[in-house]
Amino acid sequence: MDSDELRSEIDISMWRFIADVVLRTQAVAQQVGLGGSDCQFVALLGVHGPLTAGRLAELSGLTTGTVTGVIDRLEKAGYARRVRDATDRRKVLVTPVPEAMATLAEHHRAHGEHLDTVLRRRDAAQLRVIADFLTELSGSGPSSGSGERGSGTAASSGS
Repeated sequence: MDSDELRSEIDISMWRFIADVVLRTQAVAQQVGLGGSDCQFVALLGVHGPLTAGRLAELSGLTTGTVTGVIDRLEKAGYARRVRDATDRRKVLVTPVPEAMATLAEHHRAHGEHLDTVLRRRDAAQLRVIADFLTELSGSGPSSGSGERGSGTAASSGS
């Protein structure tokens, strides 16, 4: 298979993967009584830890008003809480609730186990290529172009 065919295969596989993730996330969100975007905010908190509403707005590309509504729903559902920053009392951090994160983790356990199985079939060099690819694709790698999330990738336009 030549490089063009491989790039095409990767592009199609990425779209399938994105669709699968979105549908699985939506299913989990419904199971736990959240909206799909609410679940994504919980994921952001899980990855980044406590964040301000402004930073959540930056990461999500949503307005601060919309983010406030999401935080209100997450707080009401018991998935997040607002906490004053210990070093700067003017700042309010949105923090994930550990028990709720554990509940969501259980819903994603089978997928995590599948990922672990797939990754364990790769050697260190292959894992480095995969890690670099995903980092660059997410817009946080050294070769990510403008530094904006997903810039320059076909897959990012559907995220």
